[in-house]
Amino acid sequence: MALSSAPEARPTEIALAAEDVELLRRLVEIPSLSDEEGPAVRALCEMMAARGFRTRIDEAGSAIGEIGSGPRRVVLLGHIDTVPGQIPVRIEKGELWGRGAVDAKGPLCTFVAAASAAADALQATVTVVGAVGEERLGSPGARAVAAWPAPDFCVIGEPSGWDAICLGYRGTLGFLYRLSQPSRHTAGPGESAGEQAIAFWNAMAAELDALNAERGATSTYTTITPTLRAMETGSDGLADAATMSIGLRLPPGVDTARLEARLRELAAPAEIEITGVQEGYRSPKQTPLVPPFLRAIRGMGGTPRFTVKLGTSDMTIVGPAWQCPIVTYGPGDASLDHTPEERIDLHEYGRAIQVLRDVLVTL
Repeated sequence: MALSSAPEARPTEIALAAEDVELLRRLVEIPSLSDEEGPAVRALCEMMAARGFRTRIDEAGSAIGEIGSGPRRVVLLGHIDTVPGQIPVRIEKGELWGRGAVDAKGPLCTFVAAASAAADALQATVTVVGAVGEERLGSPGARAVAAWPAPDFCVIGEPSGWDAICLGYRGTLGFLYRLSQPSRHTAGPGESAGEQAIAFWNAMAAELDALNAERGATSTYTTITPTLRAMETGSDGLADAATMSIGLRLPPGVDTARLEARLRELAAPAEIEITGVQEGYRSPKQTPLVPPFLRAIRGMGGTPRFTVKLGTSDMTIVGPAWQCPIVTYGPGDASLDHTPEERIDLHEYGRAIQVLRDVLVTL
């Protein structure tokens, strides 16, 4: 006799408020490339103020909104900047299309909508941050926020999926490789500047393989991986030059000082210029912030999941600084980040608002 299995849990249908759709649509419609976020920041402050938030723009240019009161402090840290690429903003088949819909205006609008929905039941001060500059090296918005006193809880706004909690991100180390040498005839002896640059890349890749093996890396998340962002060679007739822009994704726990020193050894006589370092960070599951999310997701008919991400986020900035319970949460399919297909399912957006609203009331 065959055993019958329990029916699969089905997500609860929700009635998404028209004003929450309009919040998202309006913010996605406003272009906000890194370093050009001003109009979107001002609009977000206006929309938060209309919902009862106390708003301001901080010294980095980020939008700040506070709601509720009480000694317990919860920071909901999203980012308002996007990568380039215009996608006509529209709603088709229950999905809102547009640059930033997933990464990360969808999660940011979830924060605003959930905090305002929870306002009457809050016994804490909730601060929503629409940070600038997350999509470029340096993350100036998050670094300014990281100087605040540590809150009791922090949620980072990135697309995890409405039924998933992200616990960690890899960091990054960016650098420029520069080699200049006297010009030589292509038929003469020796290697060209471009050939030496390629030799460095191959030597670095072998070194990273050895370091990954030494660290016992067992997954992509725990592996140091290189990306060649750009390469250029040229000559002015007197000197030949080669330049490479390289990025390394770093799992938590990498000794970045040792790694930098080894890169310089491998590159000699070329020069290495470090353009940015952001170490990876992972939060434990066993924090007071996790159970409310698990309960809220189950309450919406979901099966909670835990994830880690291969990229970076502002969690790697504020996590080490604050050392408070922290997770990443937000609606959206992260595989659509930075693509021409970027769009967010509005039903998922609505479920995420309800989940986060319930979490905030619990906290």
